[in-house]
Amino acid sequence: MTDKTSITLTINGRDHAIAVEPRRTLADAIREDCGQTGTHIGCEHGVCGACTVIVDGEPVRSCLMFAVQAEGKAIRTIEGLADGDTLHPMQQAFMDHHGLQCGFCTPGFLMLAVGVLEREPDISDDDLLDVLSSNLCRCTGYQNIIKAVRSAAAEMRAAR
Repeated sequence: MTDKTSITLTINGRDHAIAVEPRRTLADAIREDCGQTGTHIGCEHGVCGACTVIVDGEPVRSCLMFAVQAEGKAIRTIEGLADGDTLHPMQQAFMDHHGLQCGFCTPGFLMLAVGVLEREPDISDDDLLDVLSSNLCRCTGYQNIIKAVRSAAAEMRAAR
C-alpha cells in the first residue's frame, strides 16, 4: 500500500485540500479528488492535449504532471475560464465559429489557446498554428477551431 501525501491544489482560485498517492496525475486529482470534470482525459500519454490546463500561466498536459508537483501553483481549468455567466472570448469564438462538434477536445484547445495568447498576445499566425497542431481533434477538421482562435486572439488583443 502506498502512503498518501496531503497537498492543497489551488484550482480557479479555490483551495482543495486532498490526500494523494505521489504517483497520482494532476488530471486524475483535478477530476476525481477536486470534482472539476471539465478537464478531459484522452490518451494519458501527453499526445492528444485533451487534458490541457494552465499552471502558473503555462499550458500543461495534466496527464503528464503529478498532482504533488502542482502544489502551491495557480491552476486554471475550463471551469474557471468564464466570468460567471459571461463567456471568455475564446469560448464565445468557439461557439460563433463552430469550433466544436463532440466537444471532447474543446477544453484542451480552449486552455491551450488562452494560455498561449495570454503569455504571447502578438504571436504570429504561423506560430499559433504550430501551437494548435499539438492538440488533436477527431471531428472538426480543425479549420473552424483555427478560425475561432484567430477571432478570439484579435478580440483579446483589442481588449488589452
